[in-house]
Amino acid sequence: EHNRQRIRIGDATVVFWALADTPEISETAEHTFAELLDPSVDDAQEAMKLRAVLEAVSKGRPLRELNAGLDERTQMFVLGLAPNASRLSIRFWQVGTLGHFACRIAEHFHDLSIAPEPWNTAPAVWRLLLATAPSRDGKAKAEDVLPQLAGELTRSILTGSRYPRSVLANAIMRMRADRDVSGIRAALCKGVLTRDRRLGFNGSDEEVPVSLDKEASNAGYRMGRLFAILERVQHSALPSLNATIRDRYYGAASATPASVFPMLLRNAQNHLGRLRKDKPGLAGSLERDITEVIDGFGTEFPRSLRLEDQGRFAIGYYHQSKARFHHSDEKTASDSDDQGE
Repeated sequence: EHNRQRIRIGDATVVFWALADTPEISETAEHTFAELLDPSVDDAQEAMKLRAVLEAVSKGRPLRELNAGLDERTQMFVLGLAPNASRLSIRFWQVGTLGHFACRIAEHFHDLSIAPEPWNTAPAVWRLLLATAPSRDGKAKAEDVLPQLAGELTRSILTGSRYPRSVLANAIMRMRADRDVSGIRAALCKGVLTRDRRLGFNGSDEEVPVSLDKEASNAGYRMGRLFAILERVQHSALPSLNATIRDRYYGAASATPASVFPMLLRNAQNHLGRLRKDKPGLAGSLERDITEVIDGFGTEFPRSLRLEDQGRFAIGYYHQSKARFHHSDEKTASDSDDQGE
């Protein structure tokens, strides 16, 4: 149960071992590899070590600078197994150095990076997979992850190849079904789109932003931002409302914008009218936000968004809904309102 050379990821079991001159170097390499692939959530010390390793790798520094027992040339063997009736099937078999795999995993976390970070510790592969599965009573279970997806995702991380297409599709489907645009789901969308763009697969030439980018022109991203602002308008005008527009219209807004955004904008004007009476500063700030976003893509909403742009919609929504300037705007508006009184 506590064997750190075996990690359960979805329906797959990943086993790995190192070949080095001494048992101590092998054990250190295996422990480091385990932390890279399955970071400890509750161990702050291990999280700091992992962050140091990823930082060193990204800067091209040798791992032995962090730990004399670490050697990036240590040979690693990684085997992915899954049950198949009464037998086992091999999902993947990878051989490389510790340094090679550390670079690939660091690249993976870089592709996923999104601000603000929705985690304290870099997410393990199994946590990412759970974000693609349906939730029961608010929790997703490993058995609900698509068969073979665990092996495909782990292989893409270890090889630096394209992420499975179903990762993006299922993350988007879960957000539409659960109306939960979580940070991990937004990060998954960002990771898939970032890697596809870097590897030269068809898609937008525009870079996928890590943090809120008001200059980004992609229609999906801007409409995700707009949806978050309209939700903020509704919540500010009707703070006691149990369900927001996200609960009713997120799926339609992200897939067929032209069918719902005109109605949402009309309703927002009613909410803004209410806000102008109580909080004119906040109402003016939100109106400026709406105008700034709409001016970036014109007056007509697309009839539909392709899957990649639905992913950018989720990223834009996440960025805008988490943006700190909302809080500073509200404080400024509240202060000006108080002074006006």
